Amino acid sequence: MDRFAAISTFIAVVDRRGFAPAARHLGLAPSAVTRQVAALEEHLGVRLLRRTTRSVTLTDAGARYLDRARRILAELQEAEAFAQSEQLRPVGRLVVTAPAAFGRLHVAPLMAEFLHRHPEVQGELRLSDRWISLVEEGVDLAVRIGHLPDSGLVARQVGQTRRVVVAAPGYLARAGTPQAPRDLLRHDLIRFSGFDRPEDWHFAKDGVEERIPVTPRFTTNSADAAICAAELEGGLTRVLSYQAAEALRAGRLVRVLDGYETEVRPIQIVRPAARLVPAKLRAFTEMAVETRDWNFG
Repeated sequence: MDRFAAISTFIAVVDRRGFAPAARHLGLAPSAVTRQVAALEEHLGVRLLRRTTRSVTLTDAGARYLDRARRILAELQEAEAFAQSEQLRPVGRLVVTAPAAFGRLHVAPLMAEFLHRHPEVQGELRLSDRWISLVEEGVDLAVRIGHLPDSGLVARQVGQTRRVVVAAPGYLARAGTPQAPRDLLRHDLIRFSGFDRPEDWHFAKDGVEERIPVTPRFTTNSADAAICAAELEGGLTRVLSYQAAEALRAGRLVRVLDGYETEVRPIQIVRPAARLVPAKLRAFTEMAVETRDWNFG
């Protein structure tokens, strides 16, 4: 027995003062309405209605149950309306994860603007360079940099970045500007350990790959620290272009070896595959596409 359907049928019989009028209202056969109410009475173990050839009236137990049944249906309808509203407008909790540096620089401002635009959304931003399982950790969306494995996630590309070699103008004036990857062997190098194997930097030109052994003077797992050391003329460093974008715009750093950069890495917003996508997920992704320029050449 569908208990909610049976409750709805019972209320319809009371409101329409009979089984036949209730059947017409519900679009059911009178016999189906009779079976629904009988099944509900059997389930409850009480008689809800008194039936005569001319009228249908409530028993004392039916009168008490009717009030509670109306409240149950009202709460169910409210719950369904709330669930359906998630498909129509952004509401509820939105959990987003992003790489630490990119999240701090770019996703956090986007989240703040999104929450201002959609006051019925409560946001949470988790910054981590670890690729997590969205479903297992209760995350709605992830901003990820790089090519994705075949994971069953749905991805929307919202930008791109690449690895670049940068240095301060003062350092290049003193030590010279490298013209080819092999020239790096004569320079002070600052290694950001977020990518690459410890012993080399990887380059490519015209389809030909080249790996340069690296003996860094300074190694750090922080892109910010590597960029700061480069700005202080400590040598050349290799980071993702978005990480150095502000320093490059300000002229504190310049790019070298442009022709030897490896392929671009997509910046993507990903979510678990689902047939019904809440409006808050669609709206956040569209806002990123429409309001952000995350193409870092």
